[in-house]
Amino acid sequence: VFYSLVTMITKIKTIQKLQPLLEILRAAGKKIVFTNGCFDIIHTGHTRYLAIARSFGDILVVAVNSDSSVRTIKGEKRPINSQAERAETLAALESVDYVTIFDEPDPYKVISALLPDVLVKGGDWPIERMYACMTAAAPATTGDATDVPRADAK
Repeated sequence: VFYSLVTMITKIKTIQKLQPLLEILRAAGKKIVFTNGCFDIIHTGHTRYLAIARSFGDILVVAVNSDSSVRTIKGEKRPINSQAERAETLAALESVDYVTIFDEPDPYKVISALLPDVLVKGGDWPIERMYACMTAAAPATTGDATDVPRADAK
């Protein structure tokens, strides 16, 4: 149990600590996949989505909106779960390699900092917005973007 808890906690990194780690992994030939979201009330639709996202590469990085960012996006009564709780829950998933928290309402800044090889978003993001995000945030990369159809829990 202690090992699992330590492993889970070590998956949560600041963007500044994640950057050099991803550079090393990329140099070793690993394909970095990125997704982001609020993940306020995690359900099976999220876990299925993250498992599918992971299949697009070797390392899955999940950027979680901070509490203040969630309030901006979803209103003053949100989030239900704190950013620390959401990050820890995501880190517990086998499909997730790293979790980071960001304050902005959109992922442009974090994508620009981490330069993923693949950007994965849910079906609620139009593919045009995803490509615009990749090129605006990281114009020097040759990354790809894909959407995953909604896998809502029944």
